[in-house]
Amino acid sequence: MSEIVTFGETMLRLSPPDQRRLEETAELEVRAAGAESNVAIAAQRLGSASATWTSKLPDSPLGRRVVSELEGYGIDTDIVWSEEGRQGTYYLEHGGKPRGTNVIYDRSDAAVTTAETAELDTGLIEDADLFFTTGITPALSETLRETTAELLETAAENGTKTAFDLNYRAKLWSPEEADDCLRELFPSIDVLVVAARDARNVLGLEGEARELADELAGTFGFETVIVTRGAEGALAWNDGEVVEQPSYETETLDPIGTGDAFSGAFFARRLEGNGVETALEYAAATAALKRTIPGDVALVTREEVEAVVAEDEGGISR
Repeated sequence: MSEIVTFGETMLRLSPPDQRRLEETAELEVRAAGAESNVAIAAQRLGSASATWTSKLPDSPLGRRVVSELEGYGIDTDIVWSEEGRQGTYYLEHGGKPRGTNVIYDRSDAAVTTAETAELDTGLIEDADLFFTTGITPALSETLRETTAELLETAAENGTKTAFDLNYRAKLWSPEEADDCLRELFPSIDVLVVAARDARNVLGLEGEARELADELAGTFGFETVIVTRGAEGALAWNDGEVVEQPSYETETLDPIGTGDAFSGAFFARRLEGNGVETALEYAAATAALKRTIPGDVALVTREEVEAVVAEDEGGISR
């Protein structure tokens, strides 16, 4: 049994080395990349809980590449292997200002878009302490919209705590589409992670982080609401208590996966019995470390995270 189970798509990320342009590069670096698997890896590396990522993949060399890489990071995988559908990929072109970083998705007709609840081992979710997924997953297909809702309901009905990162992606759906879907999922969610900009632009809320958290918790009955604010840090509302955590200074080499690192660290510490204050510290420190590491995965150790926290004690405020 795994204490943490996550569900969603993991793609293969293809990126030119050394900030080269896609149109001229002669080589591409290949890495597994997916929000839910990223969270599972971070949680297992930074806590004692075991983690499983579950999904549907094509029975192909590319699908097997995803699994071998993820299992190499120490998590378990539970896969529905499909003879139909393809392996989703995305291309990432790094660039500084003013060019910026560009992401090109190539994930249409991926095998995961046909994943149905009946195919998956829901017993893993029923027996877990925490089930996690994100707003990326229901955005991928109508089938996944239904499956995501059913898996969250299964977890809630069996006493498994549910956690959800809104994780809005404008390239996948409109704010209106996302809002309609997410509000249907909220009753089955215990812990919500949401960027302040998404609370405003997708859910149509107004105010600063504390006002956003208060409204979300009051309207939807979440046990915990975490509002992230980028360089301004994060705020957590938990059973009426509010804790704020500033961000840690970092040098950004690769920002992709920062939010996943944050969530994985937060859940790892909470599952070990730490309070929200300590969990937020670990989350912020892990996010800062991730930005110094290439790829989507937070390849950090607990000792590294604790060293960052120790350098800036007293950063939490109420």
